[in-house]
Amino acid sequence: MRYYCIECGKSISQGVLTFSIDKYNIPLCIEHQKWINKKANRTTSEVIKLYFALKAKNIPAELEKYDGFKHIDIVIPKAKINIEVDGLHHNYNDKQAFSDLKRTFYSFLKGYYTLRIPNCLVKDDKLLKETAEVIQQIFNDCLSKTWNSFYHKK
Repeated sequence: MRYYCIECGKSISQGVLTFSIDKYNIPLCIEHQKWINKKANRTTSEVIKLYFALKAKNIPAELEKYDGFKHIDIVIPKAKINIEVDGLHHNYNDKQAFSDLKRTFYSFLKGYYTLRIPNCLVKDDKLLKETAEVIQQIFNDCLSKTWNSFYHKK
């Protein structure tokens, strides 16, 4: 049986698969294990968990994307969706909340819809699965002709 990296599709050995599943809960080649270790220093475990839950659903997501103004936790460029995974301080700190609102508006002006996902929906595996399913539905709707002709009309 052949095994493949969920990030790049490269074939991986049984040993690499076993190590990757034990450490990351997903199949990653050695290069992408190193890549995610570097990302883990700059982003939260919740962002990484949601990112790989989306990748497992074949959603073409990108992690920690810079849009020229800010870094976005997860981006799905094909559907023009930004995903921000937020901790409690995004709700309790008025400066952070207002900054988030301005960031959402800036993305909106560029034609992107921002989903704000609280950490609590990602920490629990059952809620993570359900959250990824809802995002998959949103992704599919964004790709539908009706949504694209309405939302992305210029």
